[in-house]
Amino acid sequence: MEIKNPKELFVLMLSDLRQHEERMTKIFQELIRLAEDPDIKEALESRVFLENQILGSLDQCFKLIGEKPMKLTGRLHDIFVEDLHRELDEIKSPVARAFYILAKAKHLAHFHMGEYSVLIAMADITGHYGVGTLLEAGLADKQAFVERTRRRIRNMIESRIEEAAAVGGRSEK
Repeated sequence: MEIKNPKELFVLMLSDLRQHEERMTKIFQELIRLAEDPDIKEALESRVFLENQILGSLDQCFKLIGEKPMKLTGRLHDIFVEDLHRELDEIKSPVARAFYILAKAKHLAHFHMGEYSVLIAMADITGHYGVGTLLEAGLADKQAFVERTRRRIRNMIESRIEEAAAVGGRSEK
C-alpha cells in the first residue's frame, strides 16, 4: 500500500490501532478464561467493558475525519496470544500464573500507549483536534490501567511477603 500524505498515514495508523484494540479485547477475554484469581478476573472483565468503549471512541474518530477503518493483516497480537498460551502452560503455580497474566496485560497496555502517543501528534498535524481529544482519553485510560495493574502486583507481592513472614515467625517459636 502506497502512502502519499500524512492523512493517509494517519488513517492507516488509526486503523491499525483500532484493529489492535479489537484484538486486545479478545486477548483480555482469553486472559479472563485463563485467570484463576477472582480479583484478576474482575479487573480483566472491567477492561473488556472499557475496551468496548474505546472502540466506540475510535469509531467516532473515523467519523470525524470522514474515513472508514482500513482492513489490515497485522499478526502481532496473534503471535502474542500464541506465546501467552505456550508460556502459561509451563507455569504451574497459581500465584506465578496470576503475576504472569498481569504482566502480559500491562505489556499490551504499554504497547498501545506508544501507538496513542504517536496518533495524538498526528491528529494535531492533520488538524483533527477533536480526534486528538478522543485519543488522549484513550491514552489516559491505558495509563490508568497500567497504574492500577502496578498497584495490584504490588499488593500481591506485599501479601506474599506478609504470609511468608507469618509462616516464618510461627516456625521460630
